[in-house]
Amino acid sequence: MAPTMLFTGLLYSNGIVGRLAPGLSQLCRVGTAVLFVWSADVFRQSNYIQPRRLRPLLLAVGWFLIAPFVFRASTVLVSGYAAAAVFFAIAGSMYAAALLERRLIGAGLVAFVFLGLAISNVSTAVLTARSLDVEPLVFETLLVNTVLYSLGMLGMHLLVFEDMTYELRITNRRLEAVREELLQAAITDPLTGCQNRRFLDQVMDRELQRHSRFNLPLALLFIDVNRFKAVNDTLGHEAGDRVLQYVARFLKRHIREADYVFRYGGDEFLVLITCSGEEAKRKGAALKAAFDAAPEAAHLPPGIGLSVGWTEVPDGTTDLAPLVREADERMYADKAARS
Repeated sequence: MAPTMLFTGLLYSNGIVGRLAPGLSQLCRVGTAVLFVWSADVFRQSNYIQPRRLRPLLLAVGWFLIAPFVFRASTVLVSGYAAAAVFFAIAGSMYAAALLERRLIGAGLVAFVFLGLAISNVSTAVLTARSLDVEPLVFETLLVNTVLYSLGMLGMHLLVFEDMTYELRITNRRLEAVREELLQAAITDPLTGCQNRRFLDQVMDRELQRHSRFNLPLALLFIDVNRFKAVNDTLGHEAGDRVLQYVARFLKRHIREADYVFRYGGDEFLVLITCSGEEAKRKGAALKAAFDAAPEAAHLPPGIGLSVGWTEVPDGTTDLAPLVREADERMYADKAARS
């Protein structure tokens, strides 16, 4: 805009420079507006402006360099103000769209400035077209544009700051999502979707303290899949994986969401359940009966069933490992009784 004002000041000098000044001033004005449209396109990543779409601007360059020698200065000025108004309006609309998309105050301020510049240029074009003496308009135009461009600079700085914070928020959300995914992957068995032993170590202290604080009973169920090794040896590991996935779905269906189902290792599952020892014993028997009676069990390899051991977690327990071994021993006793 500085060259625009400089050339505007030369409108009334004599000679070739004076004749060419209106075209040069308006060429700079239109070029400024086009650059602002381009900046909005880059900011919004709309990729609307392509090199081939800028070729018609060469006609504008030719017009503003030749027209001052053919037409009156007012004609050149009016065409420049009108063209600049169009491009400023486009830039303002694009930044207004950015305001709606991202809720950035700076984008709104910049949109206000560009729409104000569009109105200013339209007004100046109309006044210039009605008066042959355009000199009184120079100061008023310079004053209005100075105020608007000052606000525009403020809006641009604010927009850059808000855009940086916006990108940081988006990046932080992505990092948080990735962290959550990694956390879930670290505590989840990928084959069955159950929690793994690492998650048991994480929740053990918390659950023991919670049940002690609220005086809630706590028990363990240790579950093993009968004839699982034979399935792997005769039908292959893919068949064994399908059996494990079915058992995991079955346990999740019959265990409350407030309780925990862990894949303890191989074909062994551990359930941390809020109930007394006797209730855990009955729950184990109910699980075995439901597994054998399930219609889907008909599609499993022959002999597949569940062996279940149980134990109650006494008050004051700080480590579940001995109790897991106790439930494991009862599971083997249950397996021996079924064989």
